[in-house]
Amino acid sequence: MGRLDGKVALITGAARGSGASTAELFAAEGAKVVVTDILDDLGRELVANIGPAAIYERLDITDESRWSEVVDVAVETFGSLDVMVNNAAILEFGSLLDTTLDAFKRTVDVNQVGVFLGMRTAVPAMREAGGGSIINISSVDGLRGLNGVFAYASTKWAVRGMTKCAAMELGHLGIRVNSVHPGGVRTPMNDPHIGDMDIDAMFANLPIPRLMEPEEVAQLNLFLASDESSYCTAADFTADGGWTAGVREPALPGLEISKA
Repeated sequence: MGRLDGKVALITGAARGSGASTAELFAAEGAKVVVTDILDDLGRELVANIGPAAIYERLDITDESRWSEVVDVAVETFGSLDVMVNNAAILEFGSLLDTTLDAFKRTVDVNQVGVFLGMRTAVPAMREAGGGSIINISSVDGLRGLNGVFAYASTKWAVRGMTKCAAMELGHLGIRVNSVHPGGVRTPMNDPHIGDMDIDAMFANLPIPRLMEPEEVAQLNLFLASDESSYCTAADFTADGGWTAGVREPALPGLEISKA
């Protein structure tokens, strides 16, 4: 018995990274999966590897009419829609003063408007199915301020707020809505921005001193998609290696705890 037997999930930004890991895990746990992205070759390759439990649909998440078409395909192909993972996002580096209006609007369109459209479009199908789970991927940057990613962090705070509002409105329909807040994830979205930075060193002083792997995001998504989280809604699920608790200071006592 799989933890998602009988469920149908639609995942955005699922061609690579955390989205791809989530699609693979969901299918392995018994779900039928609609993989969506604009990276067609990678998306089709992933579906070919998963097998008949998955289909690929191209989806620009800022396109309202396309959202309706893709949800219709999910229901027509697999019979229902039970889980929505709003995972697709873009990352724009830049401070407040360095962020252009075009860059800010572009980030809002994808990271905030895309999630809004996904939630709104999923509701009728989930209501018809008798309920469901919407999982909105925010970020650790949606829980705290961070310099240098003004547009990105702003939209991830917005995702957190939209999640709570939607959960208040949809609970009586049996639809749960939660947000996931990963810390640093080893994912291709970050690659263009890394350059010569030593990313592993940047995370060395977290309580869990390493980057998160995409598979670890997928495991949290699996819990929220499953009936194991049946009383969880409007919640922030953080998987950040303890980043929001603080960063260990090497110059102070307690960095290493004696085993004696």
